[in-house]
Amino acid sequence: MASGHSRKKVLRERYVLGISDIESHKQIFNVKFSVLQFLLGLLGFLTILVTSVVLLIIYTPLREYVPGYPDAQTREIMMSNAFRADSLEKVIRLWEIHLINLQQVLADQSPMAPEEILLKGRTSDIPDFAVGGRSPEDSLLRAEAELKEQESLSSIRGANLQIESLHFFPPVKGLITSAFSPVENHFAVDVVAPENSVIYAVLDGTVNFASWTEEFGYVLQIQHENNLLSIYKHCSQLFKNVGDTVTAGSAVAIIGSHGTYSTGFHLHFELWHKGVPLNPADYIDF
Repeated sequence: MASGHSRKKVLRERYVLGISDIESHKQIFNVKFSVLQFLLGLLGFLTILVTSVVLLIIYTPLREYVPGYPDAQTREIMMSNAFRADSLEKVIRLWEIHLINLQQVLADQSPMAPEEILLKGRTSDIPDFAVGGRSPEDSLLRAEAELKEQESLSSIRGANLQIESLHFFPPVKGLITSAFSPVENHFAVDVVAPENSVIYAVLDGTVNFASWTEEFGYVLQIQHENNLLSIYKHCSQLFKNVGDTVTAGSAVAIIGSHGTYSTGFHLHFELWHKGVPLNPADYIDF
């Protein structure tokens, strides 16, 4: 009992921590405290310190430096993998329906309904096309796409009839080594010609682009009437600037082999009409 009383007495005993001048011994600053107050203050300081560090790590980018905590790129990969896994699960479920129904048909039996195959409550995930149907939205989208395709084809045919009446001046005389091929994303013809061959404008028009590019060297772009656009790439020198007017057959550039996509002296020539790429070989005799 006495021991407990003495411990309490020690905790409540007050002490003075002071700072004095070394020469005059005059006390400049002092703090009075007990052992209990010191321990409580130390505990409060440690609590605030730990809380501040935790909040700093949680709400700032410092958390990415904590071992085991995923960075932004890792989290993005995890989310992508989760979405892919969910999509793969749905695909597998649809193929399960297809396989079982196929087995039933081969066995001369009636195909099973999806609700007989999947777990209860999961049939809402099955789209109509998985069981041979087609949603109204899908039918409407298909009809709209077919209508737009027909309109696009009609406009292209009309544009071709209009363009065929024009007389194009050959930009350069040479050999076509790479033909127009939209399948390969090559919306141009590559025409090989001797070094220092002059490049000519195919129609009257106005230059709306003339500059150097890392991929294609010097590039010249001419806007013509009837929404036609001609583009000349891999040039070694340009004779025209933006805003200059040109006439058909006038010299506009010199052939070259500049740019990272060039493999030799040639002209990469493109012809566009209303944003649609045309095969220059259909209109120009190279």
